[in-house]
Amino acid sequence: MSEELFTEIHPLLEFIEKSGKNYDIEKIKTSFLYAKEMHEGQMRLSGEAYIMHPVSVAEIVASLGLDTDSICAAFLHDTVEDCPDKTDLDEITRRFGADVALLVDGVTKIKSINVEDKEEAQIESIRKMLLAMSKDIRVIFIKLCDRVHNMRTLYVKKDEKRRLTALETMHIYAPLAHRLGMQKVKQELEQYALQYLDPIGYEEIKGYIDEKYGKSLDFMDNIKSKVEAELKQLNIDFSLHGRVKTVYSVYRKMYNQSKTFDEIYDFYALRVLVNSELECYTVLGLIHEIFKSVPGRFKDYISTPKPNMYQSLHTTVIGKEGIPFEVQIRTREMHQIAEYGVAAHWKYKSGEKSNADFDKKLDWISRLIDTENEAIDAEDFYHTFKIDIFHDETFVFTPKGDVVTLPLGATLIDFAYKIHTGVGNKMVGGKINGRIAPIDSVPKNGDILEIITSNATKGPSRDWLNIVKTGEARNKIRQWFKKEKRAENIVYGRGIVEKELLKLRDVTTEEIRNQIVTAVANRFNMNETDDLYNAIGYGGVAVSKVLSKIKDEYEKNYKTKESKEQPIKLEPVVNNTKKRKSTGGVIVDGEEGCVVKFAKCCNPLPGEGIIGFITKGYGISIHRSDCPNVQHGYSNEEYAARFVKAEWDVPSSNTFKASYDSSIQVLVTNRMSILAEISMALSEMRIDIVSINTKNVADTTLINMTISCRDVGHFNSIVSRLRNIKDVIRVTRSMGAK
Repeated sequence: MSEELFTEIHPLLEFIEKSGKNYDIEKIKTSFLYAKEMHEGQMRLSGEAYIMHPVSVAEIVASLGLDTDSICAAFLHDTVEDCPDKTDLDEITRRFGADVALLVDGVTKIKSINVEDKEEAQIESIRKMLLAMSKDIRVIFIKLCDRVHNMRTLYVKKDEKRRLTALETMHIYAPLAHRLGMQKVKQELEQYALQYLDPIGYEEIKGYIDEKYGKSLDFMDNIKSKVEAELKQLNIDFSLHGRVKTVYSVYRKMYNQSKTFDEIYDFYALRVLVNSELECYTVLGLIHEIFKSVPGRFKDYISTPKPNMYQSLHTTVIGKEGIPFEVQIRTREMHQIAEYGVAAHWKYKSGEKSNADFDKKLDWISRLIDTENEAIDAEDFYHTFKIDIFHDETFVFTPKGDVVTLPLGATLIDFAYKIHTGVGNKMVGGKINGRIAPIDSVPKNGDILEIITSNATKGPSRDWLNIVKTGEARNKIRQWFKKEKRAENIVYGRGIVEKELLKLRDVTTEEIRNQIVTAVANRFNMNETDDLYNAIGYGGVAVSKVLSKIKDEYEKNYKTKESKEQPIKLEPVVNNTKKRKSTGGVIVDGEEGCVVKFAKCCNPLPGEGIIGFITKGYGISIHRSDCPNVQHGYSNEEYAARFVKAEWDVPSSNTFKASYDSSIQVLVTNRMSILAEISMALSEMRIDIVSINTKNVADTTLINMTISCRDVGHFNSIVSRLRNIKDVIRVTRSMGAK
């Protein structure tokens, strides 16, 4: 074939030949010509021929050191989608093999992910991306390269399209590149995204950097010369590189951590590359001899690698000029991994695409797919996706010294389930650095964690679902409830459904209610209504979806013409088969004139699912449907028979009793006057504090309060107000006295 046919890819072919790797040049040329033929006549918004986009993507793919099939797939990645009348996957398979077709199909299926829509469409896009990655990790390598070139040419798009693409890049693709350890790709994506998301902030930071760097142009040269002279005396093979912190890195520290430009100590960095781990530590000792180290600014990522395989020694020191700078020390192999991450590990040996060690490094992909299969709620899955995959990490230790990596903000409960499902299910307490700590405590880097278990425990608490941060822990808790607590799940789920049925104007009989619930259960492919209640109870079905389908079923089949013309009013359901009497703002089935009291163990509020328990001599005790005491009672045959149906008498619940007690727990950073600010905030909302006590835990204080509020909506507004107070870490609903 004439070389003139390959003018567009001459630089790529030269790079491949110089790499010394065993590429199939003819296959690469053939795939290029086929892509060029398919895209013939297509143009980009910039005015250049469309083929130049896949050529640029292929060049980036080759720069990562990927194989022949990856380069071929880069050429062909848009052909199936953009040229459906010319080619398809079968034709790609016939011409270039099953592997190339798999890669093209995987990249094609990763559609645009709209980060402003956290519902099913977005989750489906993320799911397809994860599935494609699980089949062949090269799919996401190619997609990231495709995104890099799209960001380089984003200036030709309209403003709105630029903003959406930049958001998608910043929230999905840049963090994903970080999780894969592809530092160069990550930094380039962040830089371009920031330019379009906050152009003013970008230019401001860039101005700071240019000004500071301009005033000390010779600083890094002097440092390099001094270190080089000392290192030569060690008689080791080394190389030195200086760098200035990127615009995005400075931006993130200044705006996210509220730091001034002068408070960024690692603005300058010196990188030392050597050949062995021993030499890394030798160089570290030398650096600390030459310069004064900054206390608390040393990190050893060699002995404790990051989850994305990053390894390096980091230390911050101060030279004679009084300017702090960071020194990074790593081997050349570590540097390749730091730059290219998982891509640096991708090799073909005897036809095998991966090995056990390589698969282990990517087990987080399979773990997240498992999470997606369990968590039907789109919002919940999106939260898990962001927490488990893209948040910063915390490194903690077991008592035996093993390193465990947790997402930033994970709790002792997350740690327990990370160790083993059985440990989490039997957990009764925990220790941090040898001291007893609350199970919802958030450990810090370097903490030694120990979980206290007991065979006598009856399993996790349902409240843990609101405490844990990782999808892995949340799924294991759900699985336990699904398997062990069906009766309690049904009570909880039924309470939620019946509360929703109260809102439907024309649903006046037990028969209609049963018909609606049965129809909704069938829509979830469940034969029994109890299966639906159970799924709600353990979290297998999103409550929002169930309630949406109840309303849909009602409006289609039961809503009368009159009620369609009138606004729906909340009214108590009339039950023709049982006596119903409102006592204390609560309607209790089958018991007329009973004394009603509100259980102190859970402090139910109007708006929440409730259930009654017939006490011996003290009337009917009203509990929240999800109260642990209710769950425990259902496991006892004698107690189970004493539960009765109860619900709020909506018109009277807000007038019979002016306020209801509710327990609340506030975790705050230790600071003078924080308690006064919380009290003042409650006073401004005219909230009575019934009781209050505090407990110091390390650098934090746990404040337990009982407050008075009108209903669950009022309670939620109180929680929202407290969360906005500075140094308030967490505000949660808690159970009252046992």
